[in-house]
Amino acid sequence: MAPRNHRTDSIDYAVVMSGEIDMDLDGTTVHLKAGDVLVQRGTIHNWINKGTEPCVIAFTLVSAKSVTAGGKTLEARG
Repeated sequence: MAPRNHRTDSIDYAVVMSGEIDMDLDGTTVHLKAGDVLVQRGTIHNWINKGTEPCVIAFTLVSAKSVTAGGKTLEARG
């Protein structure tokens, strides 16, 4: 896991208010821009602003149990 990548025990809602940003999501990059909404839970992820302008994001995180996949519990980390 890269240094800034992390997983949380939450359901994360993100609304990009202005600017653009990339989200590295379990090894896949998702490009988001103003007006985009992202909902994720239990993934290893990292936010990366590759542009020259700031990006403003509104977040709501709702507490959740750890994700279980293939019989394994994926604990929060990072």
